[in-house]
Amino acid sequence: MGSIPTPAAEREGAMWSASERIICWQCGAEHAPGPFCPACDAIQPLPDQADYFQVLGVRRRLLLDTTALQKRYYELHRRLHPDLFQTGPQQARQASVRNTAAVNRAYRTLRDPIDRGLYWLTLQGESLGAGNKQVPPDLAALVFELQEHLEELRAARQGNGAVHLVEELTAAHAELIERQNALLEQLEQNFARWDAGGAAPELLTRELKGILSALAYLGTLIRDVEKGLET
Repeated sequence: MGSIPTPAAEREGAMWSASERIICWQCGAEHAPGPFCPACDAIQPLPDQADYFQVLGVRRRLLLDTTALQKRYYELHRRLHPDLFQTGPQQARQASVRNTAAVNRAYRTLRDPIDRGLYWLTLQGESLGAGNKQVPPDLAALVFELQEHLEELRAARQGNGAVHLVEELTAAHAELIERQNALLEQLEQNFARWDAGGAAPELLTRELKGILSALAYLGTLIRDVEKGLET
């Protein structure tokens, strides 16, 4: 079974602490943490403190090449799959189950920009709710207005007014999608500033929270409007 090439970021020391070492359960070689022993290629349990970027072996950056990320995921998934270790030693079976679950969680999170942003907040010791309870005024007004329209639509389903309300909500849905796309562009710009460095982390964190909060409210509103239009 061929070994996976060490990612450039790991070779540059961007992934694992240079001082952190583990002992291979199979050959006894001391090596930096990783999914496989570089000496004998035996599967190794990933450390508890590994973050999702480390689990997938990619640089800790917010702007990711999702095609490359998917390729890396499939590569790891094929090599770590528990079916390959069913008749192997207990250490290998346990490491396979543990690592496969970690890789699945990491990929599901990092492939989506919103989930990636939320996870990034946790790496900063923050959460979306912390100090971020205010809904932007313009968005709050929109939420109230559309909820009123949805109530009116439910009440008017059997009457002549339903057609007009459906048209209004359909137009509002298109506007919501535009707002969502604009916020996703802002999210990408925020990611780029994190990756570039130099900006104050407190400022970037506050901005990131605001964008993610607005996206969360918009996402809920879009789902409510779509559900109302389908009823």
